[in-house]
Amino acid sequence: MRLYIRHPTDVPIDFQIGGQASTNRETLTNYSEGGLCFMSDVKIDAGTEIHIAIPITPPQFHATGIVVWCHKERDNYLVGIKFSEEETAYAVRMVEQLCYIEHYKQSIKQSQGRDLTGEEAALEWIDKYAGDFPT
Repeated sequence: MRLYIRHPTDVPIDFQIGGQASTNRETLTNYSEGGLCFMSDVKIDAGTEIHIAIPITPPQFHATGIVVWCHKERDNYLVGIKFSEEETAYAVRMVEQLCYIEHYKQSIKQSQGRDLTGEEAALEWIDKYAGDFPT
């Protein structure tokens, strides 16, 4: 049983394994206060330190975590990350809201044809949904 509710998403995620210089871009599958999950082309061993960045709006969210599991799924790997710093939990909460705002921005573009800036989307989303956002 999970300690935290996971929230599905399809936001891009950049990651670096350990001290490697190269950055990989994948898709964030879901996230929660305790960690996150993403698809990877490569297997990453449990216990590996990993640095992630979520580049949806400036400034980017950055965190360091530990790979807690990696499972083969079709032609890729599903990778589970646990955050290694407790203060990351608050930042993840902000990223969660940014993901909802980004999805809101995209849905308005698709349903109404309006191109919102990040700030406009945030103000509308906050006005409509922030009061119902789970605490």
